[in-house]
Amino acid sequence: MRRNRLGSSAVEVTELSFGAAAIGNLFTAVEPARAAAAVDAAWDEGIRYFDTAPHYGLGLSERRLGEALRSRPRDSYVLSTKVGRVLDPLPADAPAADGLSEGFAVPATHRRRWDFSADGVRRSIEDSLERLGLDRIDIAYLHDPDDHARAAFDEAYPALEKLRAQGVVGAIGAGMNQTGMLTRFLRDTDVDVVLCAGRYTLLDQSALSGLLPEAAARGRSVVVGGVFNSGLLADPRPGATYDYTAAPLSLLDRALRIKAVTEGHGVPLRAAALHYPLAHPAVAGVLVGTRSPDEVRDAAALLRREIPDELWDELRAEGLLTENGN
Repeated sequence: MRRNRLGSSAVEVTELSFGAAAIGNLFTAVEPARAAAAVDAAWDEGIRYFDTAPHYGLGLSERRLGEALRSRPRDSYVLSTKVGRVLDPLPADAPAADGLSEGFAVPATHRRRWDFSADGVRRSIEDSLERLGLDRIDIAYLHDPDDHARAAFDEAYPALEKLRAQGVVGAIGAGMNQTGMLTRFLRDTDVDVVLCAGRYTLLDQSALSGLLPEAAARGRSVVVGGVFNSGLLADPRPGATYDYTAAPLSLLDRALRIKAVTEGHGVPLRAAALHYPLAHPAVAGVLVGTRSPDEVRDAAALLRREIPDELWDELRAEGLLTENGN
């Protein structure tokens, strides 16, 4: 599987990466053996970039990923985690909480607390290293700093810079579901990479208006997540979700029109959605969340599909892609 370097760092990522939120019990529980098998399947398919975060299952994703990778040569894979939420243990006598913990089916043993201070960043990295069982992090992202801009730029980012200089992390960046602040990180800091979720897809090309040109001009990299827009581009039908809520009818209609074009060229919609971001020169890879070996193998098979140029030409001709897109 092709690898791309992140900015001017020494870190290289495979074009397809393993998003480990799902094995942290996102929405529903995943059996430990199934989670481990999903990581094994990713390895067998040539995936060497794995992404996680403390937020994912209150540390469960990090623990499972670290255990699944423990027998692999450390220099043979790249792992990213995130800072901005620290996990504070709850008292042993705290009342049990029912349902999901911020979207994850895990016992509420800890409380997530926003912390973009320098001390919070250092503590978060130390805690992640312990859960992962590693001595270094390849990529550290500021995680969803939308409402914490001042602390993120004034405290958290400089702390990450120092950790990069010390060799504790190899590359630094920010991960968000918006483009405005990510573009500011590219313009005003020395990040190596940004992780942009949901804003450069077949349904939303807003990253083309600022983020991607800025990254290309500065020699920085972009990892694109959310290529299926949380479900609508995987299976467009009534009741499908877009950005984790019910998809508006206008977007459902657009997704169905895109599907008709891709299938007219013999290409599954999901394959086109996965390939679309990779044609931009600033995009180093796409991140796909998977919770089972079958899902991993399916994503890898989609990446291997050939996509004819005529498919993109027809989407543009139909007004379904931005003219300055791929």
